[in-house]
Amino acid sequence: MQPAADKAANRESPEVDRAEKKATIATLNGVFKATNVVVVAHYSGLTVVQLQTLRRQMKQAGASVKVAKNRLARIALEGTDIASIGPLLKGPTLIATSSDPVAAPKVAVDFAKAHEKFVILGGAMGKTALNPDSVKALASLPSLDELRARLVGLIQAPATKIAQIVVAPAGKLARVVQAYASKDEAA
Repeated sequence: MQPAADKAANRESPEVDRAEKKATIATLNGVFKATNVVVVAHYSGLTVVQLQTLRRQMKQAGASVKVAKNRLARIALEGTDIASIGPLLKGPTLIATSSDPVAAPKVAVDFAKAHEKFVILGGAMGKTALNPDSVKALASLPSLDELRARLVGLIQAPATKIAQIVVAPAGKLARVVQAYASKDEAA
């Protein structure tokens, strides 16, 4: 027979589990509502070190990785734009999210190339469901930072040319004046 203390602990456990599950669902729901893109992948067969490497790479790119019970994740998806990923949540799944639409897919695709046991199942960007090929296509796009840098470069290039054009006549004028000054000194 179990001691009375163990029986009391067993009775409290379901309530604690329910509270933890509700907290997990609320946290996941907040993440799903705040994210712009989600990538779902199977990670079966990866080592702990490999998963830590993936988490580190995602964090450096501004993305995050969650491993949650599929049932809880499906409940958390209710009422979000990315509810279309629900059917992908079968087996040992990992959920990568990011506010940058390219960050999570880019890291996930690069990681999948290096680790064949990491299989991308699909994802979602807003209300648009993504299949594995769509995730790969999204990963091939430049990131927001790269696009911003290109845009600044395009805007900056004409300004530089205008400055060169404006300065050039003044330089020519200065050379002409210098030439006349040199000519007058020689004479």
